[in-house]
Amino acid sequence: MELANQNLADENHRQNRRLDILEENAKAQTTLALSVERLATNMENMLKEQKEQGKRLETLESRDGEMWRKVIGYIATAIVGIVVGFIFTHFGM
Repeated sequence: MELANQNLADENHRQNRRLDILEENAKAQTTLALSVERLATNMENMLKEQKEQGKRLETLESRDGEMWRKVIGYIATAIVGIVVGFIFTHFGM
């Protein structure tokens, strides 16, 4: 009888240990799931910010391009004006 009680006590101890391990695993899985959820949220926010920065960068780059096109246009206009003025002056018009 004593042996049977000891066997039952040992089995209870093993079962309790298994339950403790299962509870720890469940807590770890919950923590992992929450971490993954936070990571996904952060990634979404980073993607939005990256898109906004891309738009701002594109705007800045296009400003420089527009400025250079204007400068080139003014230079070309000045050269054409000089050439036309030279031609008119040379032929006495």
